Amino acid sequence: MVNTSKKTVLTGNSSQGTLYIVSTPIGNMEDITLRALRILKEVDLVAAEDTRRTGLLLRRFEIETPLTSYFEGNELKKREFILAKLKEGKNVALVSDAGTPGISDPGFRLIELAIESQIPVVPIPGPSAAITALSVSGLPTDAFFFKGFLPHKSRKRRDLLKQLEEVKETLIFYESPHRISETLRDIFEILGDREIVLTRELTKVYEEIIRGKADEILNQIGDRRLKGEITLVISGKTRKFTRSAARSPAFEGGVDKRGSG
Repeated sequence: MVNTSKKTVLTGNSSQGTLYIVSTPIGNMEDITLRALRILKEVDLVAAEDTRRTGLLLRRFEIETPLTSYFEGNELKKREFILAKLKEGKNVALVSDAGTPGISDPGFRLIELAIESQIPVVPIPGPSAAITALSVSGLPTDAFFFKGFLPHKSRKRRDLLKQLEEVKETLIFYESPHRISETLRDIFEILGDREIVLTRELTKVYEEIIRGKADEILNQIGDRRLKGEITLVISGKTRKFTRSAARSPAFEGGVDKRGSG
């Protein structure tokens, strides 16, 4: 419970602070929640994966809480610093560069350490790129498998896809726009020509949602240079699906034969 008259947070143990896991917009600033804004104002410190991006958010809403960085490159040093602040009774908000902290970022390690130290951890829910993409996909949502970012290297990516070939639940991945064409070809070769929903720049001005089979989406993309983080939502394996029925001359031997014309 937050005491709105002072910049303190009441917890079960007054000698320690509270770690708030604060979700922030994945694009559109209007998606920030009222509770998230209040917590960001009232905590003593905001630990951000990207201080520049979070700084823009705080300035937009006239929040002057001090910032400190916490990202994969400095997490070992910074999590001890943040933990010390929490043990001093300071309240800290953890935010990622966008979306919900701890999802495909180093935030979970800080959360794990806080739990081990018996420090209260409180969720402040909000946007998540994976759930946002799934919600508009039109694919089954009752059960899904989220893997985060696909491996950068083709061999590791293909090995992972082979491990997931029999999964019947809807699959969700993050991918870079620079690798998306190669990834779609890998998906076609290993998982077959399944229904895919490619989402890009969700909630932003240039939001794009492309639906279709792997080869159809590749045709729609063409030679375009996509920008922005991509979320792929892929149908799980069904009884009606057979890989033999998903072969196309355009992908013989895993190579795109369509040419640039």
